Amino acid sequence: MTDLNESASISINAPASVVFAILTDPSQHARIDGSGTVGQTYAAPERLELGSQFGMAMKMGAPYKIKNKVVEFEQDRLIAWRHMGAHRWRYELTPNAAGGTDVTETWDLSHYGALGKKVLHRLFGAKTAAALKATVAKLKAAAEADAAA
Repeated sequence: MTDLNESASISINAPASVVFAILTDPSQHARIDGSGTVGQTYAAPERLELGSQFGMAMKMGAPYKIKNKVVEFEQDRLIAWRHMGAHRWRYELTPNAAGGTDVTETWDLSHYGALGKKVLHRLFGAKTAAALKATVAKLKAAAEADAAA
């Protein structure tokens, strides 16, 4: 792995619009969080779009709050956000032949220099990879439930 990014992919039996509705609603991020660190939103719009800023209450050991900004956005296809660090959480959605959506979540370190990538990956890579797998599984369950409702 030369880029040191971590990704997890899953096929979801729901249209991209349903999946994207969850991702663009920051109040639902705790619902799909596989890391166990995401809490409630604060100072957040109801729906995210390019340039939106939103705050999240977090807990990794101690509780803290963090502000995020949407830095990539394409309706029903792509959303990515970052906080004060240069890494991004990116969701790419692709409609599939079965009428559902293939989703890839990526912890994107490409905006760091070589040393920053190596340090972050060494410190958080394995834990983040596991969290990504859990998150896409939770996203699948949430989107399929929403699509059935």
